[in-house]
Amino acid sequence: MFFNFGLKDAIDILLVAVILYYCYKVMKRSRSVNIFYGVLIFVSFWIIVSKVLDMKLLGGILNQLVNVGAIALIILFQEDIRHFFYDLGAHEKASKFMRLFRSDRKRRKDNEYRNDREVIFPIVMACLNMSKQHIGALIVMENDMPLTEAIRSGETINARITQRLIENIFFKNSPLHDGAMIISEGKITAAACILPISHDLDIPKEFGLRHRAGKGITSETDALAIIVSEETGNITAAYSDQFRSHLSAEELEIILLKGRF
Repeated sequence: MFFNFGLKDAIDILLVAVILYYCYKVMKRSRSVNIFYGVLIFVSFWIIVSKVLDMKLLGGILNQLVNVGAIALIILFQEDIRHFFYDLGAHEKASKFMRLFRSDRKRRKDNEYRNDREVIFPIVMACLNMSKQHIGALIVMENDMPLTEAIRSGETINARITQRLIENIFFKNSPLHDGAMIISEGKITAAACILPISHDLDIPKEFGLRHRAGKGITSETDALAIIVSEETGNITAAYSDQFRSHLSAEELEIILLKGRF
């Protein structure tokens, strides 16, 4: 068997190793790494019994358990599997490849909104002013992935972006301040939107519910979230399941222009 080992077998082993590595990363992120070890031990035992020792009865029982277990694992870890495929599709090289299939008009439109300083400047100034007054805010910038569900959960605005409007929406006595503002295609699309909350235990304890909501939406989509802390006044950006905190006006402007870190 070892004398017939060729390049195809090496590639086969390498691909299996890569798949196992990414499965390990997914399990580790969801703090279910012990389940990964248990599944790995069970699969190894199944291979030894069915393929190496060729035990018909026990091998048949294990075959049925593997078939049912695969479906059970998909149901149990559907959220983590969804995040895995999202991370795969959101990879920088994959994003560049997918942009080839988008129309030139759509690409020009996105770049126009993203590079328009008349859109960015009011957001930066509003965040700085709210930071000084310790007014909490959560602003989500839509990128390539539509935020339809989040927009539907809030109140439709569809207004031009101005500093005064942003500050009025997040004013403490405003009925729309509790929730997220979503900016799409150069407009304030909606306010008081409900976002998914991240339950990641690695989030710093000084971060509150707005930060968890910001991480929740950016871990599921390619959106950029800007959070102003009500307690500290710090400005934080969330993108692709990561935070950048204590942002200055220049740093915030650069991040908004890029739409990402």
